[in-house]
Amino acid sequence: MNYKIKKIINKKKKSQIVCLTAYSKNIAEIVDKHADIVLVGDSLGSVLYNYSTTRKVTLEMMLEHTKSVRMGVKKSLLVIDLPYNTYRNKSEALKNSKIAIKETRCDAVKVEGGVRVQHIVRHLVQNKIPVMGHIGLTPQTIKGKFKSVGKTEREKKKLIKDAKALETSGAFAIVLECTYSDISKKISNLIKIPTIGIGASVYCDGQVLVTDDILGLTDAKIKFVKKYVNIKKVINSAILKFKHEVKSKKYPTKKYSY
Repeated sequence: MNYKIKKIINKKKKSQIVCLTAYSKNIAEIVDKHADIVLVGDSLGSVLYNYSTTRKVTLEMMLEHTKSVRMGVKKSLLVIDLPYNTYRNKSEALKNSKIAIKETRCDAVKVEGGVRVQHIVRHLVQNKIPVMGHIGLTPQTIKGKFKSVGKTEREKKKLIKDAKALETSGAFAIVLECTYSDISKKISNLIKIPTIGIGASVYCDGQVLVTDDILGLTDAKIKFVKKYVNIKKVINSAILKFKHEVKSKKYPTKKYSY
Protein backbone atom coordinates (compact mmCIF):
# COMPACT_ATOMS: atom_id res chain seq x y z
CA MET A 1 0.00 0.00 0.00
CA ASN A 2 1.20 3.50 -0.90
CA TYR A 3 2.69 5.17 2.20
CA LYS A 4 0.62 8.30 1.49
CA ILE A 5 -2.56 6.24 1.59
CA LYS A 6 -1.47 4.58 4.85
CA LYS A 7 -0.93 8.06 6.24
CA ILE A 8 -4.48 9.08 5.28
CA ILE A 9 -6.02 5.95 6.82
CA ASN A 10 -4.02 6.45 10.03
CA LYS A 11 -5.44 9.94 10.43
CA LYS A 12 -8.90 8.54 11.17
CA LYS A 13 -10.08 9.69 14.61
CA LYS A 14 -6.68 11.33 15.18
CA SER A 15 -6.47 14.34 12.88
CA GLN A 16 -8.97 15.92 10.49
CA ILE A 17 -8.13 15.31 6.84
CA VAL A 18 -7.97 18.36 4.56
CA CYS A 19 -8.93 17.79 0.93
CA LEU A 20 -9.21 20.45 -1.76
CA THR A 21 -9.58 20.45 -5.52
CA ALA A 22 -7.08 21.72 -8.08
CA TYR A 23 -7.23 21.83 -11.86
CA SER A 24 -3.90 23.51 -12.67
CA LYS A 25 -0.27 23.63 -11.51
CA ASN A 26 -0.51 27.19 -10.15
CA ILE A 27 -3.37 26.44 -7.76
CA ALA A 28 -2.02 22.97 -6.96
CA GLU A 29 1.27 24.41 -5.70
CA ILE A 30 -0.58 26.47 -3.10
CA VAL A 31 -3.12 23.81 -2.14
CA ASP A 32 -0.37 21.20 -1.74
CA LYS A 33 1.19 23.18 1.11
CA HIS A 34 -1.92 22.82 3.25
CA ALA A 35 -3.91 19.78 2.07
CA ASP A 36 -3.55 16.08 2.79
CA ILE A 37 -5.39 15.16 -0.41
CA VAL A 38 -5.54 17.08 -3.68
CA LEU A 39 -8.49 16.02 -5.82
CA VAL A 40 -8.74 16.68 -9.52
CA GLY A 41 -12.51 16.49 -9.53
CA ASP A 42 -14.85 16.23 -12.48
CA SER A 43 -16.36 19.35 -10.89
CA LEU A 44 -14.01 21.08 -13.35
CA GLY A 45 -16.85 20.59 -15.82
CA SER A 46 -18.97 23.23 -14.13
CA VAL A 47 -16.16 25.30 -12.61
CA LEU A 48 -14.02 25.72 -15.73
CA TYR A 49 -16.22 24.75 -18.67
CA ASN A 50 -19.64 25.93 -17.50
CA TYR A 51 -21.19 22.51 -18.11
CA SER A 52 -24.59 21.90 -16.55
CA THR A 53 -23.56 18.37 -15.60
CA THR A 54 -20.34 16.47 -14.84
CA ARG A 55 -21.44 13.83 -17.35
CA LYS A 56 -19.98 15.91 -20.17
CA VAL A 57 -16.48 15.66 -18.71
CA THR A 58 -14.23 13.28 -20.66
CA LEU A 59 -11.29 11.16 -19.55
CA GLU A 60 -9.03 13.17 -21.85
CA MET A 61 -10.00 16.40 -20.07
CA MET A 62 -9.31 14.82 -16.69
CA LEU A 63 -5.92 13.54 -17.82
CA GLU A 64 -4.73 16.91 -19.14
CA HIS A 65 -5.74 18.78 -15.98
CA THR A 66 -4.23 16.12 -13.72
CA LYS A 67 -0.92 16.29 -15.61
CA SER A 68 -0.83 20.00 -14.85
CA VAL A 69 -1.78 19.47 -11.19
CA ARG A 70 0.85 16.76 -10.79
CA MET A 71 3.55 19.35 -11.51
CA GLY A 72 2.40 21.36 -8.51
CA VAL A 73 1.80 18.52 -6.03
CA LYS A 74 4.82 17.30 -4.06
CA LYS A 75 3.55 16.03 -0.70
CA SER A 76 -0.21 15.48 -0.88
CA LEU A 77 -2.05 12.38 -2.06
CA LEU A 78 -3.19 13.09 -5.62
CA VAL A 79 -6.58 11.64 -6.56
CA ILE A 80 -8.31 11.80 -9.96
CA ASP A 81 -12.04 11.42 -10.56
CA LEU A 82 -12.89 8.76 -13.12
CA PRO A 83 -15.55 10.56 -15.18
CA TYR A 84 -18.98 9.32 -16.16
CA ASN A 85 -19.08 6.27 -18.43
CA THR A 86 -15.41 5.38 -17.91
CA TYR A 87 -15.94 2.57 -15.36
CA ARG A 88 -19.12 0.83 -16.52
CA ASN A 89 -17.57 -2.59 -16.03
CA LYS A 90 -14.45 -4.12 -14.49
CA SER A 91 -12.34 -4.22 -17.64
CA GLU A 92 -13.19 -0.66 -18.66
CA ALA A 93 -12.48 0.60 -15.14
CA LEU A 94 -9.12 -1.14 -14.97
CA LYS A 95 -8.09 -0.01 -18.43
CA ASN A 96 -8.93 3.64 -17.77
CA SER A 97 -7.45 3.61 -14.27
CA LYS A 98 -4.16 2.27 -15.64
CA ILE A 99 -4.17 4.99 -18.28
CA ALA A 100 -4.85 7.65 -15.63
CA ILE A 101 -2.07 6.49 -13.33
CA LYS A 102 0.46 5.98 -16.13
CA GLU A 103 -0.17 9.32 -17.85
CA THR A 104 -0.66 11.55 -14.81
CA ARG A 105 1.32 9.74 -12.09
CA CYS A 106 -1.65 10.25 -9.72
CA ASP A 107 -1.83 8.16 -6.55
CA ALA A 108 -5.45 6.98 -6.69
CA VAL A 109 -8.75 7.14 -8.55
CA LYS A 110 -12.21 8.08 -7.24
CA VAL A 111 -15.48 6.47 -8.32
CA GLU A 112 -19.09 7.22 -7.44
CA GLY A 113 -21.50 4.65 -6.04
CA GLY A 114 -21.68 2.02 -3.30
CA VAL A 115 -23.06 -1.48 -3.70
CA ARG A 116 -23.50 -0.78 -7.41
CA VAL A 117 -19.74 -0.44 -7.98
CA GLN A 118 -18.33 -2.69 -5.26
CA HIS A 119 -17.27 -5.38 -7.76
CA ILE A 120 -15.43 -2.72 -9.76
CA VAL A 121 -13.71 -1.30 -6.68
CA ARG A 122 -12.65 -4.80 -5.61
CA HIS A 123 -11.26 -5.53 -9.08
CA LEU A 124 -9.26 -2.29 -9.14
CA VAL A 125 -7.84 -2.84 -5.65
CA GLN A 126 -6.90 -6.43 -6.51
CA ASN A 127 -4.96 -4.98 -9.43
CA LYS A 128 -3.14 -2.53 -7.14
CA ILE A 129 -5.21 0.54 -8.08
CA PRO A 130 -6.02 2.54 -4.91
CA VAL A 131 -9.67 3.66 -4.86
CA MET A 132 -11.53 6.41 -3.05
CA GLY A 133 -15.31 5.92 -2.91
CA HIS A 134 -18.09 8.49 -3.11
CA ILE A 135 -21.65 8.02 -1.82
CA GLY A 136 -24.63 10.15 -0.86
CA LEU A 137 -25.30 12.72 -3.53
CA THR A 138 -23.54 11.37 -6.63
CA PRO A 139 -23.54 14.02 -9.40
CA GLN A 140 -22.67 11.59 -12.20
CA THR A 141 -25.82 9.51 -11.77
CA ILE A 142 -28.37 11.65 -9.92
CA LYS A 143 -31.63 12.29 -11.71
CA GLY A 144 -33.39 15.58 -11.18
CA LYS A 145 -32.53 18.29 -8.68
CA PHE A 146 -29.58 17.93 -6.32
CA LYS A 147 -30.74 17.33 -2.75
CA SER A 148 -29.42 16.07 0.58
CA VAL A 149 -29.49 12.34 1.31
CA GLY A 150 -30.17 10.32 4.45
CA LYS A 151 -33.34 11.81 5.84
CA THR A 152 -35.52 8.70 5.62
CA GLU A 153 -34.79 5.32 7.21
CA ARG A 154 -34.62 3.76 3.76
CA GLU A 155 -31.97 6.24 2.64
CA LYS A 156 -29.99 5.75 5.86
CA LYS A 157 -29.96 1.97 5.44
CA LYS A 158 -28.81 2.34 1.83
CA LEU A 159 -25.98 4.70 2.83
CA ILE A 160 -24.76 2.30 5.52
CA LYS A 161 -24.93 -0.61 3.08
CA ASP A 162 -23.03 1.41 0.46
CA ALA A 163 -20.33 2.46 2.92
CA LYS A 164 -19.79 -1.10 4.16
CA ALA A 165 -19.67 -2.38 0.57
CA LEU A 166 -16.94 0.09 -0.34
CA GLU A 167 -14.93 -0.67 2.79
CA THR A 168 -15.06 -4.44 2.30
CA SER A 169 -14.18 -3.99 -1.38
CA GLY A 170 -10.94 -2.26 -0.40
CA ALA A 171 -11.58 1.48 -0.78
CA PHE A 172 -9.17 3.48 1.41
CA ALA A 173 -11.59 6.38 2.05
CA ILE A 174 -15.14 7.46 1.21
CA VAL A 175 -16.50 10.88 0.28
CA LEU A 176 -19.91 11.53 1.85
CA GLU A 177 -21.73 14.23 -0.09
CA CYS A 178 -24.77 16.08 1.25
CA THR A 179 -25.61 13.46 3.87
CA TYR A 180 -27.42 14.40 7.08
CA SER A 181 -25.35 14.86 10.23
CA ASP A 182 -26.69 11.85 12.13
CA ILE A 183 -26.01 9.36 9.36
CA SER A 184 -22.62 10.94 8.59
CA LYS A 185 -21.68 10.43 12.23
CA LYS A 186 -22.99 6.87 12.27
CA ILE A 187 -21.11 5.86 9.13
CA SER A 188 -17.90 7.54 10.33
CA ASN A 189 -18.07 5.55 13.56
CA LEU A 190 -19.10 2.34 11.83
CA ILE A 191 -16.33 1.95 9.27
CA LYS A 192 -12.58 1.82 9.82
CA ILE A 193 -11.59 3.88 6.78
CA PRO A 194 -11.83 7.70 6.74
CA THR A 195 -14.90 9.60 5.62
CA ILE A 196 -14.39 12.88 3.79
CA GLY A 197 -17.40 15.14 4.03
CA ILE A 198 -18.74 17.69 1.60
CA GLY A 199 -21.92 19.09 3.06
CA ALA A 200 -21.93 16.13 5.45
CA SER A 201 -21.23 17.72 8.86
CA VAL A 202 -18.25 17.99 11.19
CA TYR A 203 -18.62 14.34 12.19
CA CYS A 204 -16.67 13.14 9.15
CA ASP A 205 -12.95 12.37 9.41
CA GLY A 206 -12.13 15.17 6.99
CA GLN A 207 -13.59 17.79 4.68
CA VAL A 208 -13.38 18.60 0.98
CA LEU A 209 -14.50 21.68 -0.92
CA VAL A 210 -13.94 23.04 -4.40
CA THR A 211 -11.04 25.49 -4.11
CA ASP A 212 -12.57 27.90 -6.63
CA ASP A 213 -15.70 28.07 -4.44
CA ILE A 214 -13.89 28.94 -1.21
CA LEU A 215 -11.88 31.60 -3.05
CA GLY A 216 -15.02 33.27 -4.36
CA LEU A 217 -14.09 32.60 -7.99
CA THR A 218 -17.45 30.98 -8.65
CA ASP A 219 -20.97 32.18 -8.00
CA ALA A 220 -21.85 28.97 -6.16
CA LYS A 221 -24.79 29.44 -3.82
CA ILE A 222 -24.68 26.08 -2.10
CA LYS A 223 -25.50 25.73 1.60
CA PHE A 224 -22.26 23.97 2.57
CA VAL A 225 -19.94 26.31 0.63
CA LYS A 226 -18.16 28.89 2.77
CA LYS A 227 -16.35 31.62 0.86
CA TYR A 228 -13.16 32.56 2.69
CA VAL A 229 -12.18 35.41 0.37
CA ASN A 230 -13.56 37.26 -2.65
CA ILE A 231 -10.64 36.82 -5.02
CA LYS A 232 -12.70 38.29 -7.87
CA LYS A 233 -12.33 41.70 -6.25
CA VAL A 234 -8.56 41.33 -6.06
CA ILE A 235 -8.36 40.26 -9.71
CA ASN A 236 -10.64 43.10 -10.80
CA SER A 237 -8.54 45.63 -8.91
CA ALA A 238 -5.29 44.43 -10.52
CA ILE A 239 -6.76 44.42 -14.03
CA LEU A 240 -8.30 47.86 -13.53
CA LYS A 241 -4.91 49.22 -12.45
CA PHE A 242 -3.25 47.67 -15.49
CA LYS A 243 -5.92 49.21 -17.75
CA HIS A 244 -5.37 52.70 -16.29
CA GLU A 245 -1.59 52.43 -16.63
CA VAL A 246 -1.86 51.31 -20.25
CA LYS A 247 -4.33 54.09 -21.11
CA SER A 248 -2.14 56.73 -19.44
CA LYS A 249 1.09 55.25 -20.85
CA LYS A 250 2.49 54.63 -17.37
CA TYR A 251 3.12 51.03 -18.38
CA PRO A 252 5.58 49.86 -19.52
CA THR A 253 8.21 52.06 -17.91
CA LYS A 254 11.97 51.67 -18.61
CA LYS A 255 12.08 49.05 -15.88
CA TYR A 256 9.75 46.82 -17.90
CA SER A 257 11.24 47.58 -21.34
CA TYR A 258 14.28 46.27 -23.22
